[in-house]
Amino acid sequence: MPNTSVRLLCSIAAAAALAAPRCARPTQTKLAAATADPAVASREAFDDVVQKTYGRYPVTIVRGSGCELEDDAGRTYLDFVAGISTCCLGHGDQRLVDAITKQIQEVHHVSNLYYIPNQGALAAWLVKNTAGLDKAFFCNSGGEANEAAIKLSLKHAVQERGLKDPVILTAYGSFHGRTMATISATAQPKYHGPEGCWQVKGLAEHFEFNDIASLEAAFEKHEVAAILVEPIQGEGGVRVGTQEFLQKARELCDASGALLVFDEVQCGVGRTGRLWGHEHVNVIPDVLTCAKALGGGVPIGAMLCADKANVFAPGDHATTYGGNPLACAAALAVARAVDDDGLVANAAARGAQLEAGLRAMGDKYAGKITEVRGRGLLLGLELSSELGGAAKFVQAAADRGLLLVPAGADVVRFVPPLVVKAEQVDAALGILEECLAEA
Repeated sequence: MPNTSVRLLCSIAAAAALAAPRCARPTQTKLAAATADPAVASREAFDDVVQKTYGRYPVTIVRGSGCELEDDAGRTYLDFVAGISTCCLGHGDQRLVDAITKQIQEVHHVSNLYYIPNQGALAAWLVKNTAGLDKAFFCNSGGEANEAAIKLSLKHAVQERGLKDPVILTAYGSFHGRTMATISATAQPKYHGPEGCWQVKGLAEHFEFNDIASLEAAFEKHEVAAILVEPIQGEGGVRVGTQEFLQKARELCDASGALLVFDEVQCGVGRTGRLWGHEHVNVIPDVLTCAKALGGGVPIGAMLCADKANVFAPGDHATTYGGNPLACAAALAVARAVDDDGLVANAAARGAQLEAGLRAMGDKYAGKITEVRGRGLLLGLELSSELGGAAKFVQAAADRGLLLVPAGADVVRFVPPLVVKAEQVDAALGILEECLAEA
């Protein structure tokens, strides 16, 4: 859907968004089972054996259908998290079930020692639908995809351009993964470990997001292998890269021979109302990374590159599971939903509806809401710091049957499955308004 149409939908819907009747919140099970399952294990028993690397909410999910999840007590929730922007087809989607079932009955894993037909089919679909990119490498996650992009960029800088001390430039507020290289690229000190012990020194330097002067200054100081940037920062607060900023990054790379790498792990595969987030600004990268929604919740990631950046040789990079038949079958089911079932168009329409409702609430609760931003079904609601933070607000919404996720200290993120229905968006807005009224 063109940007003008999306904005028009927002403006038409905003005036009526708060007055529109809301659907009832999901408080009783509507899913297949008549009775709730008992918890497989108590949360205390879980914590006894699982490392505490996550701050979990006190909810135990046992099943899901569409945009609803059910916990072990039989309560249902509207899921506007989607496994953190991952379950694009929702839960229990028959297209995904059928694809995985068929594939696992045939062959599910053989390793990349051999040719894998549906890996080739998925690569063909990706390069056909991604302007300027020609080759694909498959892995298991967004962090792995970005790790591959970093390695590719460094080899390109040394082998093709003769750089002696190449660095990767990334934006403050970025998030690129949890491996040592991608943590180093992530310009948020809270992820770098005590005394920065998880950083690879000298690998990455940083600039201010959407600040052309800062980007140019960083570029002048270093031998730049690549600019690695998210067209829309997700974990950094749902901040949208501007046309001017991303175009300047393209120009700097063109002038120097550096590679422009777009991290579309969170904003790619239809979430913004276009297949790729960068399509909104018409800036074409040399390398693109994706994961999350690519497999609809089945782990798979990909790093795409233009022929000029295709410098990996056998043995340079590898993964045991990457692009295996099972994961590729899931991703091809997502691809068919994009091609045949209007998945991206629905994301655009429901995103416009949700944005209109959020902006109407921004007007009504101006003292509590600082800003609404994002694209499509990747939206952020920045709250006043006086409300006690996004995590507190997310818990209040969960208590009322709506699952959301923070994106920084004061930003609440909305990333529902791309199959979300209009009445479910209305229901979420109704719960959100209750939370705001009581905050």
